[in-house]
Amino acid sequence: MIRVMLALLAALMALPVAAQDSMPPAPYAYNQLEDPAKEAEAAALMATLRCLKCQSQSIADSDAPMAGDMRHQVRSRILAGESPAEIRSWLIARYGDYVSYEPTVSASTWPLFAAPVLVILIGAGVLLRRLGKRRSDAGDAA
Repeated sequence: MIRVMLALLAALMALPVAAQDSMPPAPYAYNQLEDPAKEAEAAALMATLRCLKCQSQSIADSDAPMAGDMRHQVRSRILAGESPAEIRSWLIARYGDYVSYEPTVSASTWPLFAAPVLVILIGAGVLLRRLGKRRSDAGDAA
């Protein structure tokens, strides 16, 4: 009886996953726009957006259902007349900074941009100090 209950519970927990994969893809997930200029604009934007499921592919390259939905959103918004910058802003507001391969400096991301510069400056300071010490030691010994 317990095994039957556990099997039923496992089946109920897996139901949302099965339902998500059984949904048909969005119309513009795999179909290009008829206007070549608008499709080029959409393709350029999609190449700079990260698939949130794959994380190492752009939404243009990913076959994940979520990437297909994002491609559909990009193409349908391009058709509606929105600019790529507006679409990027909307996607960042919806999914966070991580969705963009071209992050912007903001209040939450400035340490990521400042840390490498700070490390290089500290390293250069230590190196110059050591070289200066060696020169002074060599000058005193001569």
